Amino acid sequence: MQKIRLGILGYGNLGRGVQYAAAQNPDMEVVAVFTRRDPAAVQTVLPVTVDKTENIGKYADKIDVMILCGGSATDLPEQSVQTVRMFHTVDSFDTHAKIPAYFDALDAAAKETGHVGAMSIGWDPGLFSLARIYFGSSLAGGSTYTFWGKGVSQGHSDAIRRIKGVKDARQYTVPIESALERVRNGENPELTTREKHTRECYVVAEDGADLVRIEKEIKEIPNYFADYDTTVHFISEEELKKNHSGIPHGGFVLRSGKSAAGNHFLMEFSLKLDSNPEFTSSILVAYARAVYRLAKEGKTGAVTVFDIAPKYLSPLTESEQRKQLL
Repeated sequence: MQKIRLGILGYGNLGRGVQYAAAQNPDMEVVAVFTRRDPAAVQTVLPVTVDKTENIGKYADKIDVMILCGGSATDLPEQSVQTVRMFHTVDSFDTHAKIPAYFDALDAAAKETGHVGAMSIGWDPGLFSLARIYFGSSLAGGSTYTFWGKGVSQGHSDAIRRIKGVKDARQYTVPIESALERVRNGENPELTTREKHTRECYVVAEDGADLVRIEKEIKEIPNYFADYDTTVHFISEEELKKNHSGIPHGGFVLRSGKSAAGNHFLMEFSLKLDSNPEFTSSILVAYARAVYRLAKEGKTGAVTVFDIAPKYLSPLTESEQRKQLL
């Protein structure tokens, strides 16, 4: 079997998860990990070549798909456009409000050099996006709702850590239970962003940092916190490690509506995850397989989960899919 050769750009929780996920797929192998840190100081979960990010171009003929594992706040907007000019790529960009502009930039760069760039791959955006389009198309008369959590958001936590004076942080997205129950009860409520979720932030500040300024900056971050009731807790590093070292998450997509005859329907897709990054990583690896196959067929440009047929994700052949899954 010819294995699909993967590269990992960025080696935090997501990068480690990609390495674990690839090990569970016999048709995949990780060729190299790329980091801005000193490669000698990076301990990988499985043995693999570790090289500096600036050397990534030397691997153009050794890697089929590069999986980008940086943060959405600042890493991916720059890295994706640069990297897709050298490789086929998969990324997990998750700033929903900026997806249209991100797509346009990635699409132009990918088409310029004949590559495929799968963007916003994960569970939301990603699997939840598919649920929204399937549910909404299947049940025309209704409303779609998405609830996240309770869980740690990697992108939101990363955004907090980039604030001056913050040493470490975890951010929990918490669904408002009364709003969720109203949807399940078939009320079809009109809910604002603030009425669906709250945000809980646990922050370790550097010694002498201005806590008032940090809290203000957190609450004013657009797209992340500005539209939510946000609570900021300043805690010690020891407490963070003891009580917030895990990265659980999950959520729900619901479609509630009625037929023309007045019969009520409720569609629901839910996830409960012990590890947000490890689950996201497993999706990234599946879509790396899809990108590899699409590239073989001559596809170029940016793609999302809406553009990729399910058959490209599976390690099974198309005839095996029809026999076993259809």
